[in-house]
Amino acid sequence: MDEVAEERQRWLQAPYRSYLYSYPHKTAYRPLEPALPLEELWKGEETDYYFLYMHIPFCGARCGFCNLFTLPDRRADVHEQYVDALERQARQWAPWFAGRSFSRFAVGGGTPTLLEAPLLSRLFDIADRVMGLDPSQASISVETSPDTVTEERLHVLKERLTDRVSIGIQSFVEQEASAIYRPQKPRLAEEALERLMAFEFPLVNVDLIYGLPGQTPESWLYSLEKAISYGPGEIFIYPLYTRENTILKPDQIRKQGTDIRLELYEMARQRLEEAGYTQYSMRRFSKVNGFAHKRILPFSCQEEGMVGLGCGARSYTRRVHYASRYGVSQAATRSIIADYVAAERHDQADYGFVLSEAEQKRRYLLKAILHREGLELAAYEERFGSRAMQDHPELEQLLRLGLAELEAGVLRLTALGMAYSDAIGDELISADVRERMEGYELR
Repeated sequence: MDEVAEERQRWLQAPYRSYLYSYPHKTAYRPLEPALPLEELWKGEETDYYFLYMHIPFCGARCGFCNLFTLPDRRADVHEQYVDALERQARQWAPWFAGRSFSRFAVGGGTPTLLEAPLLSRLFDIADRVMGLDPSQASISVETSPDTVTEERLHVLKERLTDRVSIGIQSFVEQEASAIYRPQKPRLAEEALERLMAFEFPLVNVDLIYGLPGQTPESWLYSLEKAISYGPGEIFIYPLYTRENTILKPDQIRKQGTDIRLELYEMARQRLEEAGYTQYSMRRFSKVNGFAHKRILPFSCQEEGMVGLGCGARSYTRRVHYASRYGVSQAATRSIIADYVAAERHDQADYGFVLSEAEQKRRYLLKAILHREGLELAAYEERFGSRAMQDHPELEQLLRLGLAELEAGVLRLTALGMAYSDAIGDELISADVRERMEGYELR
């Protein structure tokens, strides 16, 4: 085996290492001592446009693969107390963003549409009337689930100018849904999608998962074809990940034998492209790239300016990322939410990560190359005053191994590189961040 082949094998021997949806990962966060005054932190931001995010940490049931900050709790009074706290936080933060524009607004979780319609509408009131969001200039996205897609809730989303509704189906096969502890009958999922599509939102996204216990190429293709048949503008395909702290344990997956996730990914990629979808990342396939019904302000995924309201939400300035404490167990999550609801002040960052210039560069790099847009070398140099290829010798490796290509000053992953995004992202984590992630004690 020649040197290039050996190097490629090292990079590609484990395609599914970790989903690097943000960098640094939240398990790299630690207590900030001393705590940082948020007003001063945001005053120094030079970003033109901001991303407003609200986190609703409640869901109907906890799926077997989930390690997100969320709590199964359907009680309306608990939801109302939480939204009261979120509004209190928003009113404290709002003066820092007076005169600044939000080009994105997203409500995630958990399952935001677990809230009853009046409380769901109140979230939009907080965004518009308290934080100053102009819904006619911002892309608005809300996450939902099959059991919460009701006419009343969808009317709220439509009336509040929601552009994108994302529904987590995961599988249309009952046995597969049951295997991940998801109490979802196929007909429930189908009726939810039919109801959702009838409202004609500008963009509907369907989430599916491959690599589920008992899943075969045939059953995966069945779920994929079923999703395509409804004509959503976007489909996300996620490889199944399990962690020691999830209900579904890694050992349970390993007992299945051969890992066929890469085969299922390739099947989906080909079928989605045949159906007219364009691949924008390892997970995202879309027929829609932008909206014509609004004059939406610009926002780049490489920029910062993420304003996260709610317990579990992250906020990103260029130099500091911060959030509430992180937990996965019900006891830890419940305790963290209780502290948030009881708090009178939300004006300091006491838990997060301070990014050195080197980590800022690495974050910018990762946010660029793991997406179709790729890394524009001139933009990197303009922002940081140095050259990406010199700062990150790993990029030369990607080119040499056929995982990336350089054209007209933009470095993009090849089809092979896109398939191995989770290996590439993991490989590019800095030694310092990796050490902190591995030293994290999850509650």
